[in-house]
Amino acid sequence: MSTPTQQQVMDALATVNDPEIKRPITELGMVDSVEVADDGSVAVHVLLTVAGCPLKDTINRDVTAAVTKVPGVASVDLTLGVMTAEQRAGLKEILSDGRAQREIPFAQPGSLTKVYAIASGKGGVGKSSVTVNLALSLAAQGLRVGVVDADIYGHSVPAMLGVADTRPTQVDDLIMPVPTPSGVSVISIGMLKPRRDQVVAWRGPMLDRALVQMLADVYWGDLDALLLDLPPGTGDVAISLGQHLPSAEVIVVTTPQEAAAEVAERAGTMASMMHQRVIGVVENMSYLPCPHCPPEDDHRLEVFGSGGGARVAQTLSERFGYDVPLLAQVPLDISLREGGDVGKPIVEADPTAPAARELTKIATTLSGRGRGLAGMQLGLTPSSKF
Repeated sequence: MSTPTQQQVMDALATVNDPEIKRPITELGMVDSVEVADDGSVAVHVLLTVAGCPLKDTINRDVTAAVTKVPGVASVDLTLGVMTAEQRAGLKEILSDGRAQREIPFAQPGSLTKVYAIASGKGGVGKSSVTVNLALSLAAQGLRVGVVDADIYGHSVPAMLGVADTRPTQVDDLIMPVPTPSGVSVISIGMLKPRRDQVVAWRGPMLDRALVQMLADVYWGDLDALLLDLPPGTGDVAISLGQHLPSAEVIVVTTPQEAAAEVAERAGTMASMMHQRVIGVVENMSYLPCPHCPPEDDHRLEVFGSGGGARVAQTLSERFGYDVPLLAQVPLDISLREGGDVGKPIVEADPTAPAARELTKIATTLSGRGRGLAGMQLGLTPSSKF
């Protein structure tokens, strides 16, 4: 068997993506050297972005597996080093594509990422559960998905995704979102605090700065969809989102009772005031499937009343002059709550459950809309008159 060439090994390494950045390690300058001996042994030196990289074991495994598959390779000796400050600066330049700092990529003309803001009028309606399960459902359909936990005071998304104790990797002042086993990337103010139990007590300017940091200072890559879990109500973060991402589309989450529906309408109206389009309403905790009846009977116990979601959708449709549909009615489900508590969302843990099917239905509706430039400002200016 012939001895492999250095180019063959480099071609194999080009198939290995950095697990956080999700781009080939050869493209990122992480392959420092490759040496191929006459006996087929290969020595590879790979540079990690930072010391103590949390996913170095994944890089080790993927690099070894890729090089081993090259015909003629007898053994692989992989050593891991760390980038110098100059090399990290070069990596940052590659990732930022020369853009100015604190520029939000999703706000730029021509961005094809669909941005969905998940809003509610009040807390306790399951907005974060909807966000997390919707993100995982979209990822399961092959989309590249990111989640921003913009609920600054009540950041619960990392725990629901099973990464509550994970800290993001930082390349100078560029932050890598935390990857999850499902493929969804997430960032939360909870991940940026020194301690998990530390209380966030910020007001307007600090809240705005935190939102901008999670949008502009994080390397998201090329996403198909970005979901933002907003704080309940119509406060500072909702206003800041409207200013920084006016093209974001809003999904309003409510529960069936009158009190929740009324305040949900306010959340939708706030989005419209910020020139954002409300694309649908989700009624959570809609009903409890009767535990004493067979499923085919479809006997429902309306614990929190009924009709709230439909009322919000109808009111917003009339108010805005366009159709705001009721996207789903998600039933009460113990496994939905349990999955959030242990970091295993229901759409993955029990995809056949009624609640999981309703949440997946929303994702199917959204993914069918696709990415495109229709209705977007392209930032073009005529250079002369005809």
